[in-house]
Amino acid sequence: MSPDSRVGARRLATTVWRQLPFVVWLVALWMLLWGQLTVVSFVTGVIAAIFVTRVFRLPPVELSGRVSPGWGILFLLEFFVALVQGSLTVAWQVFDFRRQPGAAIIAVHLRIDDDLIMTHTAVTASLIPGSLIVDADRDRRILYLHVIGVRDDRDVERQRASVLHWEARIVRAVGSRAQVERIAAAERGGAS
Repeated sequence: MSPDSRVGARRLATTVWRQLPFVVWLVALWMLLWGQLTVVSFVTGVIAAIFVTRVFRLPPVELSGRVSPGWGILFLLEFFVALVQGSLTVAWQVFDFRRQPGAAIIAVHLRIDDDLIMTHTAVTASLIPGSLIVDADRDRRILYLHVIGVRDDRDVERQRASVLHWEARIVRAVGSRAQVERIAAAERGGAS
């Protein structure tokens, strides 16, 4: 094998390795959308994932290469608890005819300058009932949320702290070591 073909093979292997998490995610999403865990849905999912990743060339997403299973499990457990808690809170607000729940648009300035972390944080905040991302300012790292159940400034700060909490959990689960250190320093200093 010539040196040029080895370099080409190495580049192909690197590209495949970088794209593998996205292909796996797209296949899983495809199977969930069809509601089938069959060989046919898997094969068509692989074909669709390869088609999407080859035709719609997106800029490469730099993964940190670090995954902490412990923090990932903690994130999932906390997320499911927040999901149930948010559902019950919203249901209570709907059935409480004595008063309106109150709503607000709040801005949350994220601490980590990373598109993937910002996306994960936005999705997590939107999936929990009672809040929804209405805009994101990528350049300034600001998420704008519509939240219900807000009566005063304390509720606004509680919602803002909740989003920053999710950002910290996500960084600890999949962020780089530098990002984890930045979150730890911000929490020690009380900065947000």
